[in-house]
Amino acid sequence: MDTVLVKEYRADIVECVHNGHICIVNDEGAVQAYAGDPEYVAFTRSSAKPLQAIPSIRAGLADHYGLTVEEIAIMTASHRAEPAHVEVLERFARKVSIGESNMVCASSWPLDEGSKESLLREGSDKSKWYHNCSGKHYGMLAYCQMAGYPLKGYDHPEHPLQQEILGTVSDLAGLAPGDIRLGTDGCGLPVFAMPLRALATAYMKLASPDRIEDEPTRKAVLTITSAMNASPYMVAGNHKVDTLLLEDDNVVAKGGFKGVYCFGLKKERLGISFKIADGSEEEWGWIVESILEQIGYSNKTTLQRLKAAYPKDLFNDEGRKVGRAETEFILTRV
Repeated sequence: MDTVLVKEYRADIVECVHNGHICIVNDEGAVQAYAGDPEYVAFTRSSAKPLQAIPSIRAGLADHYGLTVEEIAIMTASHRAEPAHVEVLERFARKVSIGESNMVCASSWPLDEGSKESLLREGSDKSKWYHNCSGKHYGMLAYCQMAGYPLKGYDHPEHPLQQEILGTVSDLAGLAPGDIRLGTDGCGLPVFAMPLRALATAYMKLASPDRIEDEPTRKAVLTITSAMNASPYMVAGNHKVDTLLLEDDNVVAKGGFKGVYCFGLKKERLGISFKIADGSEEEWGWIVESILEQIGYSNKTTLQRLKAAYPKDLFNDEGRKVGRAETEFILTRV
């Protein structure tokens, strides 16, 4: 059963209630703390992107194309198509020479409003490069070209690329491939449904790669997470939770659409996942901050960054305080 994670008040009247589930696992994959149901099954959405990048990096994609840390990081990104993101994507494309039209993600406007407005003023059109998942798609296509896999159909579950990804995701999550249910993500690729405990286990291994038995996979994870920490802006954008957390070298973090969020803590050797039941993302910063405070996280700079970026005072369009948000959950320790 879910639990109340956040309440939002306007004029001291409860206006919104956001329920959900949280799971924290230790480096054995055992549940250490939770709120709601740690076995709640959620779609990973974009939180799977660091996991989906593992097969290509494990096979030597970075060396094959001479990829920079920024180009590796953009493969894990839900970027906002700000100019720096597009520049990295275009540089990636010059190395690989696969056309934009091969990506199955839709042509889009940038999620960053300033970038979208600039394009509209210039008379530019939508582009697949501006889709927030384009880095993931282009990385997959680059791997298919390197491995000799067909580019066409790379989005189909039976494609050898997707079979490799499913095997990798299931292994890190501690599940059999058949125990992961598949859907289709917004960008057109397979998306995985699994218990929050399993998703937290995968993030524990991203943060504690010594728990991964296969050495090539372990090395690939280190390459990917190091790139994310070295180029946090590439993973999301200005003032986004992913970027703020990844600025802390102790954290591996990635959110997904419809309220799912995951992060791993290296020193603490913990994996953490949560799902906001109504699919909202606005509460991520508050929930992450409360989790870190409740477990006694030692890096106060990270907590201060979260508090500054996501104040609990709520303001209207004129900058007048009109309400507040309060996190309501208390983690149950196991």
